[in-house]
Amino acid sequence: MDVYYYIFAVLGFLAVILLLEGLYLAWNAWRGPQARQIAQRLRAMSAGGHSAQTEVSLLKRRMLSEVPAMDRVLLAIPRVHSLDRFLEQSGSHLSVGGFLGLVALFAISTGFIALLLGVPTVLSVVLAIAAGIAPVLFISNEREKRIAAIQEKLPDALDLMSRALRAGHAFLGALQMVADEAPEPVSTEFRITFDEINFGVSTQDALMNLASRVPSTDLRYFVIAVLIQRDTGGNLSELLDNISRIMRERMKFAGTIRVLSAEGKLSAWILGVLPFALAAIINVLNPDFMAVLWKEPMGQQMVGGALVMMVIGIFWLWRITKIRV
Repeated sequence: MDVYYYIFAVLGFLAVILLLEGLYLAWNAWRGPQARQIAQRLRAMSAGGHSAQTEVSLLKRRMLSEVPAMDRVLLAIPRVHSLDRFLEQSGSHLSVGGFLGLVALFAISTGFIALLLGVPTVLSVVLAIAAGIAPVLFISNEREKRIAAIQEKLPDALDLMSRALRAGHAFLGALQMVADEAPEPVSTEFRITFDEINFGVSTQDALMNLASRVPSTDLRYFVIAVLIQRDTGGNLSELLDNISRIMRERMKFAGTIRVLSAEGKLSAWILGVLPFALAAIINVLNPDFMAVLWKEPMGQQMVGGALVMMVIGIFWLWRITKIRV
């Protein structure tokens, strides 16, 4: 009896170990690092949209939502792939369905909490809309930072490609060197382009997908120059050197403009924050003095007119200090 008991205990222990290992392998195949990396690459390639139809059918397998019913609903929305590309350009791992769900969660939860706290309905709606816009602003900010990082590292990547071409490597080999050795996020974008060409996408379509994923003027110069060189011929290594030199000069000039326009931006911040700060301080020191602006109809109209003029002034200063190079 004791022998059978020990055998049963050992077999039970082995069964539990094998069950845990099986669950881990199943999870790793579904949500593991390699599965996420493959899904990320397929997702990035699906955000291009310039390949031929036969090639797109091989690449655009990623669903806009992990729920099939939700995916069908999202596909019926016009220009939903533009939102998908917007998320991809920011480097976010969210799908379109997940992003829209996050926006709805922020908006609904904020509005519900505001109503529970006794906030007026109109103000609760405004707070809910502001909370819903917050994820959009965050993703937009991440997108701008990622594109700026790519533009900053792109001249070095082109220099690396130029040296690889001088050493005798083909254009595809130079792309692979940038994908392996360049810093993020440049390496990720060039790796996607390299993978697309290996998967059978033409070089022209792969480069057009690269320009679509990264809305950068400098990168588009690179893509156009390479495509023209492939049709007309010429020294691609020298061409890349010239492009990288022009990019560095543009970056230097843009830095000079940022320094000169910093005073205007600082003025916009001060003029935008100063009225609210003074109103808050006066309201704390003498609430009755400021109460006229909230209780009297004329005061409310004055506050509304002042806000409209402030928005116009801030927009005007923003347009003056925003200089494209």
